Amino acid sequence: AGKLAGEVMAPINQLGDQEGCRWEDGAVQAPAAFRPAFEALTEGGWLGVSGNPAYGGMGMPKLLACLIEEMFWSANTGLYLYGTLSLGASICIDTHGSEAQKALYLPKLYSGEWTGAMDLTEAHAGTDLGLLRTRAEDAGDGTYRITGTKIFITSGEHDLSENIVHLVLARVAGAPAGTRGISLFIVPKFIPNPDGSLGPRNAVASGSIEHKMGVVASSTNVMNYDNAVGYRVGEENAGLACMFTMMNYERLSVGLQGLGAGELAYQQAAAYAKDRLQGRAPTGPQNPSAEADSLLVHPDVRRMLLTIRAYTEAGRAFAMLVGRSLDAAKHKDDAESLALAELLTPIAKAFLSDKGFECAVMAQQVFGGHGFIKEWGMEQIVRDARIAPIYEGTNGVQALDLITRKVLRDGGGTMRRFIDQKAADPAPPEYAPALRDALDRLASVTDWVVAEAPNDGNLPGAVSTDYLELVGLTIYAWLWARMAKVAGDDAFGQAKRRTATFFYDKLLPKTEALDRSIRAGAPSLMDMPEEWF
Repeated sequence: AGKLAGEVMAPINQLGDQEGCRWEDGAVQAPAAFRPAFEALTEGGWLGVSGNPAYGGMGMPKLLACLIEEMFWSANTGLYLYGTLSLGASICIDTHGSEAQKALYLPKLYSGEWTGAMDLTEAHAGTDLGLLRTRAEDAGDGTYRITGTKIFITSGEHDLSENIVHLVLARVAGAPAGTRGISLFIVPKFIPNPDGSLGPRNAVASGSIEHKMGVVASSTNVMNYDNAVGYRVGEENAGLACMFTMMNYERLSVGLQGLGAGELAYQQAAAYAKDRLQGRAPTGPQNPSAEADSLLVHPDVRRMLLTIRAYTEAGRAFAMLVGRSLDAAKHKDDAESLALAELLTPIAKAFLSDKGFECAVMAQQVFGGHGFIKEWGMEQIVRDARIAPIYEGTNGVQALDLITRKVLRDGGGTMRRFIDQKAADPAPPEYAPALRDALDRLASVTDWVVAEAPNDGNLPGAVSTDYLELVGLTIYAWLWARMAKVAGDDAFGQAKRRTATFFYDKLLPKTEALDRSIRAGAPSLMDMPEEWF
């Protein structure tokens, strides 16, 4: 995976950004350099790493898949977007599809012959999917006819695979209003024959592609369905629950996208800081024979690089923790494992993608003016990373989901058990007091939110973003203590411990300010009259 990412995907990253996608009469061409790279990605079986072995997948744990995904995201976000939705689509079909649907679609999705797309959003129905209007009419022969328009559909149309499997949310006639009346349908670009060969073209087409700030090499479409043939997945009116199976994995994947951006940005910025000679160290010349010292002699440059490193290395450990929790929820099939996976998923999506974008901007700053110039590549990293906090549920929605559905719904029980488990894990003595304080602070704030939320309907939304940040920093503190505890005495291990110390000295204290902000509640947000905005 590392060889593919470094030698095949990364070298064409800027080429894809420069060329972008082309739309003509409903057909979309991906950047020309992407075709051989995508073939290499699919021929290696990388789209089926964690897929069901019964249908050609590798069956690897999500924990391992997280590490592979991060490398692919780092190497070429635009290219990997054509494949990553196949992972989610295959999970959804494997979990909720019929045996015939699994046998027909999963081998093709795992092989990359066909790719997936997730078609939720409509112009008037973004976060509020209960407003969607796409219709599904029962044809009476086991199929449905889908009519409507979706927007912002990643990989909805392109020329990298022979077929595209759209998972479409739509409403059947007589369905209940809101989210309780949504069903899920497979709508393939080409209607497959029972043997997997391609039949006639379906009545689903790209009306246009979006002109975006970033990931311009990725095709983002307006999709039109004109009485298209669809096949229901799962029970009628249970579509949102089916789709969330896919979305939970996609949300972790988007978090990994942010993590990958942070790692790529760090590698570029650290190399630049070593080579760039500017000024002298505050304590005197460190390289007297040269006309200037490297950027690394300047404390503020080190602050930026160590911040990126601290967030990225802890983020990788966190992604593995979430991957392991998803594996446990899948294989143990017990309520506690599922509750933990559901607790961690919105944190992973939001915290990893927020910090990934922050790290990309910080790394761009290390480059100074060169970071603003296209040829250096940093501005592309920033542009490409910006979407991660927005799609697959904005990070504000993730924060609200965490505090309302994952914390308040069970009175904070799952969060308290998580905190207690981490508190019982012995930490190195130099970090133990600060970690204990951070865990106690999170427990206290959680209790306060649970107690106060019933008294103010605005409170959860007012404090949710700060609360998620507090949780993320506290989890990272625990992870840094664990990494420091097992680090060896070689250069790698010593660097881990020193990065841990930086995190505890410079980043963990942010939790104290977050505590105060959360306890300030909603009044200063909601007391401003609407007409004053």
